[in-house]
Amino acid sequence: MRGSYSEAGKYMHDESSKRTKFAENLGNLRREKGLSQRQVAGELGISQALLSHYETDAREPRLEFVIRVSEYYSVTTDYILGRTTERDDGTKILSAKINTVVDSIEEIRTTEAKMLDKLRGLLDIK
Repeated sequence: MRGSYSEAGKYMHDESSKRTKFAENLGNLRREKGLSQRQVAGELGISQALLSHYETDAREPRLEFVIRVSEYYSVTTDYILGRTTERDDGTKILSAKINTVVDSIEEIRTTEAKMLDKLRGLLDIK
């Protein structure tokens, strides 16, 4: 038995009845996306019952599933396991900044080429 009833009949939880951060985060991520267990389970290639067991802490997932579900929700494994509150390891932010710099460089090159063509036209240089 995971807990006991108090004198007043209220269910008292002991430490072993608390859900793990993994189970909590797994359910929260699904609900945040507005998805059903059936939808997520289908996309992850598991049964809805197994996903439900993971979300309620009735079953412990294998490492492969932890990695797959982290990729599915675009969060780190550390986040889904409850080891950090940061959902992203920063690589996406860095990647976006790099893309912005590359786009800016390409824009500068295009502008520079147009300006050189205009200057050549003004000077009649071919």
